[in-house]
Amino acid sequence: MSLDRALAPDPYDVLPPVPSFTVTSTDVTDGQPLDELFAHTSVGGKNLSPQLSWSGFPDETRGFVVTCFDPDAPTGSGFWHWVLVNLSVSVTSLDRGVDPVPEGAFCVRNDYGEQNYGGSAPPPGDRPHRYVFAVHAIDVDRLEVTPDASPAYVGFNLAFHTLARATLRPTFQVRA
Repeated sequence: MSLDRALAPDPYDVLPPVPSFTVTSTDVTDGQPLDELFAHTSVGGKNLSPQLSWSGFPDETRGFVVTCFDPDAPTGSGFWHWVLVNLSVSVTSLDRGVDPVPEGAFCVRNDYGEQNYGGSAPPPGDRPHRYVFAVHAIDVDRLEVTPDASPAYVGFNLAFHTLARATLRPTFQVRA
C-alpha cells in the first residue's frame, strides 16, 4: 500500500492570523529530526515530552495551552499528540518529560486515546512527518473544557481566545 499523498497544509496557515512570540527548547530544533527519546514506545522511543520555554507573549496573556500536532499523519485529519490546557500565566517553561503537569493544568485525550504526551510514531517508510509544537497565549485564565474534551473542541475554543502563538516544527521518520 502506498502512502504517497499531497503535503498537508500547516494547520495554523488556515486559521485567522495572530501575532507570534518565542518558543525555544533544549531538546527540539525547528526543522530538524526529533531525538528518539521523544518518539512513542511503539517505535522504540521513550515517549518523553521535550523541554519547552517561551517568552515575549502579549501583556494581556492570562494563560497558556501547549499542543503537538502531526499534519502529515495519513488520516485526513492529522494526529494530535499532546494537548495540555490551562497552564497558568506564571508557567513559562516545561521540563523534559513533565510529570506531573503544573498545578491547575491537565491533558485532554490525544489521538492515542491517552491523557498525556504521546510521542511521534509515523508509519514505517513514510516520509518525514512534521510535529508542530505550539504554545498558545490565551486571554482567559482557563479554557472551559474537561479532560474528556477532544483536541478539535480545544482547538475550537482556542480560535476565540488565542492572543498569540509560538511554534517549533521538528520532524521524525521511521525507516522501513
